[in-house]
Amino acid sequence: MEHEVELVSPGHIDLRAIGDEEGSTTAEFAIVTLAAVAFAGLLVSILSSGDVRGMLMGLIRQALSF
Repeated sequence: MEHEVELVSPGHIDLRAIGDEEGSTTAEFAIVTLAAVAFAGLLVSILSSGDVRGMLMGLIRQALSF
C-alpha cells in the first residue's frame, strides 16, 4: 500500500500519511531490554565461574600489592 506524503509547510512532512507505526517504539524497547537482561545473565554466569573468579582475584591482589 502506497502512501502519499503531504507537505504541511515547507520542510515539514505529515508523518500520519507515511504509515501507522503506533507501538513500534514500545516493541523496540522491549527487545532491547530483553537483550540487555540476557547479556547481564551471561556476564553473571561467566564472572561467577571458579576459574574467572580466581583470575580476577589474582589481578586484584597483584594491583593492590604495589
